Amino acid sequence: MTESKGTTQPKSAPLPVGTLLSNYRIVKKLASGGFSFVYLATDETGAPVAIKEYLPSSLARRNPGELIPVVPEENAPAFRLGLKYFFEEGRSLARISHPSVVRVVNFFRENATVYMVMNYELGKTLQEHVLAARQQGRAKVLREHFIRKVFHDLMSGLREVHIHKLLHLDIKPGNIYLREDESPILLDFGAARQTLTMEAARFQPMYTPGFAAPELYGKHSELGPWTDIYSLGATLYACMAGMPPQEANQREKDDRMGEAVLRLRSSYTNGLVDLVEWCLRLTPSERPQSVFRLQKELREQTNALGEQAAAQPPVPAERPAPTSRFLTLLRRRDEPAPGASVE
Repeated sequence: MTESKGTTQPKSAPLPVGTLLSNYRIVKKLASGGFSFVYLATDETGAPVAIKEYLPSSLARRNPGELIPVVPEENAPAFRLGLKYFFEEGRSLARISHPSVVRVVNFFRENATVYMVMNYELGKTLQEHVLAARQQGRAKVLREHFIRKVFHDLMSGLREVHIHKLLHLDIKPGNIYLREDESPILLDFGAARQTLTMEAARFQPMYTPGFAAPELYGKHSELGPWTDIYSLGATLYACMAGMPPQEANQREKDDRMGEAVLRLRSSYTNGLVDLVEWCLRLTPSERPQSVFRLQKELREQTNALGEQAAAQPPVPAERPAPTSRFLTLLRRRDEPAPGASVE
C-alpha cells in the first residue's frame, strides 16, 4: 500500500471481530497501512459501513485481543499531533459531499484514538482493473474512452477537495475505487499523515514509489495542488502502461520517462499522452497549477475527439463475400447449355 524508509516496526493487531465502537460493530478487517486500519462494520440498523482507525505503526502498538494501543512515552507527542490532524481531516472530509470523494458520515474518539466512518460501496479498485487488463496482454491496457470518463469525474472530486483546503497526497490506482457502474471514488486521504511528517522531524516520510511527487521526498518542500496533480498523472500513466512510472527521486538522477511516455503514443492519442507528460514534470511550477486547468484541457480534448468522429463520413457497409454455394451457381449460370456451340 505505502512504503516507509526506516526501521521495521512490529505490527499492531486489528480490533477483534465483534468489537462495538460507538454504535458500530466490527465485522472484519478490510485493509491496513502504515497509519491506519480499515474495517467493515455495521451500524445500528445493520447497514454496512467502512471505519478507518488512526493507528500509526511507527508510534504505537496494539496487542492481540486488546482495544487500546500502547504508545511509548517518547512517541506520545508525535502520536497526539497525528491524532489531532486525523481528527481535523475527518471533520473536513465530512463537509465534502461529492460522488467522486469518499463520504465521511461520522468521526469520533474512542480507545485513545480516532475513528472515521465512511460509506461502504460495492466495486473494485482501479488497480484491480489495470491488473486484470494487463494480464490479457492488450496493447491498450485500459480503453481511452474509459480513462477519459473516469479521470474527468475524478478531477471533479479532487477539485472539491482542494476547494476545502485539503490535499490527498497519496493518489494511486489502489486508492481509487470504481463502483459497479464504473464511477470513481477517491479513497484514503493522507493529509494527516503528511502534515505529521512535515512537523515531526524525526518521523520518516511514507510514500508510494512511482506515484509520489518529487517534493514529497523533501522535508521542507512546498506542497500544493500541483503535488496531487503529479500523482494524478502517474495514475493516468499506470492506466495506459500497466505499471507505475519511474520513481521521482530516481528520475532526478537518470530520467527515463521520456522514452516510456513516447511508447504510449502508439496506443493512445497524442493529446492524452501530452496530458500525462505535463502532469509528470519534475519541476512543480511546470505542471498544471490547478485541477480546474487540467480538467478543462481534458474536456476540450475529449470534445474535439467527439466532433472529429461525428464529422467523419460513415464507412460504407461491406457487401458480404459470396458463399461457396452462390459461387457455384454463378459458375453454372455462365457455363454453356449442353450441346450448345462455343465460339
